[in-house]
Amino acid sequence: MPIIYKIDVIKALKDAGYNSNRIRKEKIIGQQSLQKLREGKLVSWATLETICKLLNCQPGDIIEYQDDET
Repeated sequence: MPIIYKIDVIKALKDAGYNSNRIRKEKIIGQQSLQKLREGKLVSWATLETICKLLNCQPGDIIEYQDDET
């Protein structure tokens, strides 16, 4: 997969005060998206936007392109 996560998004959210229970209770990110994050799979742009807003960062701080040949 050429696009990968540079950080552990779940851990970063938890460090910012957003544990799984709070995220579900406040309906910040859907359960399916949370599961994808846990599995290292890519999420939608809308979810990525929400994560950036919560962590006060840019998408490039979270994901990066990695050439398959390297």
